[in-house]
Amino acid sequence: MDTPRVTGHREALRRLRLVMAGSGSAEERLAEIVRIIAAEMSAEVCSIYVLRVGDILELFATQGLNPDSVHVTRLQVGEGLVGTIALTAEPLNLPDAQQHPDFSYRPETGEEAFSSLLGVPVVRGGRVRGVLVIQHRDQRTYSDEEAEALEIIATVIAELIASGDLVKEDDRYLAGDGLAFRSGRMAGVSVNEGFAVGEAVLHAPNISIRQIFADDIEAEHERLRDAMTAMHTALDELLSSSSLHGAGEHQDVLDTYRRFAQDRGWLRRIREGIDSGLTADTAVQQVREDTVARMRSVSDPYIRERLTDLEDIATRLMLHLGGEVLNRDLPDDIVLVARNPGPAELLDYDSSRLRGLVTEDGTATSHVSIIARALGIPVVGKVDGVMRNVDTGDRIIVDGDNAQVFVRPSEDIEAHMTETLRAREQRRSLYASMRGLKTVTRDHVDVSLNINCGILADMQWLEETGADGVGLYRTEIPFMVRSEFPDLAQQTRIYREVLERADGKPVYFRTLDIGGDKQLPYMDANDDPNPALGWRSIRVGLDRPAMLRQQLRAMLHAAVGRDLYIMFPMIAEVAEFKKALRVLEMERARMDRHNAEPPAKLFVGAMLEVPGLVWQLDALLPLTDFLSIGSNDLFQFMFATDRGSPRVSDRYDVLSPGMLAVIRDVVGRCYSAGVPVSLCGEMAGRPIEAMALLGLGIRSLSLSPSLFGAVKAMTLTVNTEELRAYIDTLLTAPDHSLRRKLSAYAHDHGVVLES
Repeated sequence: MDTPRVTGHREALRRLRLVMAGSGSAEERLAEIVRIIAAEMSAEVCSIYVLRVGDILELFATQGLNPDSVHVTRLQVGEGLVGTIALTAEPLNLPDAQQHPDFSYRPETGEEAFSSLLGVPVVRGGRVRGVLVIQHRDQRTYSDEEAEALEIIATVIAELIASGDLVKEDDRYLAGDGLAFRSGRMAGVSVNEGFAVGEAVLHAPNISIRQIFADDIEAEHERLRDAMTAMHTALDELLSSSSLHGAGEHQDVLDTYRRFAQDRGWLRRIREGIDSGLTADTAVQQVREDTVARMRSVSDPYIRERLTDLEDIATRLMLHLGGEVLNRDLPDDIVLVARNPGPAELLDYDSSRLRGLVTEDGTATSHVSIIARALGIPVVGKVDGVMRNVDTGDRIIVDGDNAQVFVRPSEDIEAHMTETLRAREQRRSLYASMRGLKTVTRDHVDVSLNINCGILADMQWLEETGADGVGLYRTEIPFMVRSEFPDLAQQTRIYREVLERADGKPVYFRTLDIGGDKQLPYMDANDDPNPALGWRSIRVGLDRPAMLRQQLRAMLHAAVGRDLYIMFPMIAEVAEFKKALRVLEMERARMDRHNAEPPAKLFVGAMLEVPGLVWQLDALLPLTDFLSIGSNDLFQFMFATDRGSPRVSDRYDVLSPGMLAVIRDVVGRCYSAGVPVSLCGEMAGRPIEAMALLGLGIRSLSLSPSLFGAVKAMTLTVNTEELRAYIDTLLTAPDHSLRRKLSAYAHDHGVVLES
């Protein structure tokens, strides 16, 4: 049999343009479209499946299959070959489709007569909206030309589906879906702490493409050039006039974004689309959707951030091409709901009205998260399906502290949450009134309360909380938001700014704590089978001494005339700490050789996170100026439990007798050696756990700024000597947890444990 002929997608596009401009319902036009595609591509079957709510793919039109199967054949996303295409957003090119392991036979279609299959996703708005398929009786592999033609045609079909004519808003829900107007709770991950109640604004600019096919290709190229110029001008104005001023990671993010807007690779692909006969608008849309669909499953953080930036820039370019602007008719209490917005997109909204952000994607180190934290708004990320289940105008509650979102809450729930918010604000006012009070227990013991920071924007909390200093500054975040390793000047600038904002208060800089779940996009991928126990933290620094030396050099230069506190994380043995000290001494000697002014005083410490180090404390402590207990990793390693595993993360309690006994032992040995000891981590931020730490002898805590007030209120109401005597009676008990007993103690002795 001869290979089926392809007349070329330009002829197909010409005929489709006539159909799109003609009369008849959308469904009638869709039926005509499949006939045109089948004819122009010499296909015996052409079918279009449309995605409905509930992740159902429904056969909407076919040429070649049983016409009675239209609106009858339905597949779940991930079911069969069509479902696989929708799930992966990747084309399938199969010479013998029925032999594929994902093939799902539907007898009502009559497709058993056809062997080969070429299917492509129909994508718009970064989401799969359907699947376009052609089939032949004979076994054949489709050419690259055929695949490209079908992908371009799918772009046209995406516009027809997106118009809303095919599936009306009221008909999006199949019988029994039960999804419409449903209220409920949606879980995610906490990206930025805080609490907000407001009105949902769905961040999906409604960009209508008025014309798909170009009448004048040169004119379309001219439109593209004009729109690019206008976009760059507008971007420069937006980024320079934003409410985010001053140095910081957020500025680095915006600078990276600005450079990406000038990328030539995606612009070349747009021009190629115009040359194929598409309008500039459609070409931009095609490049955007193709890239998003293909890269959606990529896990590399750098690539995913670039993908987000691309989507944002492409949207802006399309707005300029259409002469449109974002809708500014917005409520006073905006909760932005988005898949994964770009950093500049957040700045499009009035920051005085922006209350919170909910995303389907996003992590604590994503670009938009850095901007959100700088703006001080709560963020819940990785909320699966939020774009599908939320409409603009819905009431929505963002609980960044507990990583949850309430959509269309009932009156009772909203009233309760509003009251919770009011009570929270009252407690904040109370805590603010305590800001000037010295942190002293009932038995007159001084306690140092410090905050944890990760970006420069966090430094504002030093003044607002009245904290004694920064007990943990996570230096890795500036490394994680960049596309390349920050140089000496960049690092020095950041550390100097941190110290300036601290205004004489101590800042404990933790050297790079990368690896595990904190990967740098520009370093070799970590293929450790158990990353938490693999190549991470100080191990990376000692294996890459040049990197560690540069960071230490930047800290030394930044701290000229100031006290400098440096601590090395995840020290497993004294030998590792001594190696890190030698690297630091090399940099100090270098400064001496260059007659560089040193810090006023230098204090060097270790973080106790690995249980094995407990048995080497007698050898370690004489080498240190201080010791910081990292409770998160110490707990994880003590109980061999992955904090990220839902099956075991709650299996053990940090207030177990074993955990508390280890901390008491460490504190006692530090006191005997005359070495100051502190604790940072989640344990320090929960009032009942912080209370237990004070009873064990800890006198310095470092915690999240949002929890500062609650821990201070507890500290002012506890008698540490009485508590110590009580805890001593519990540590040899076989209890799983001492939480209930400590809670009862607090209640009986008037200790405030409100969070």
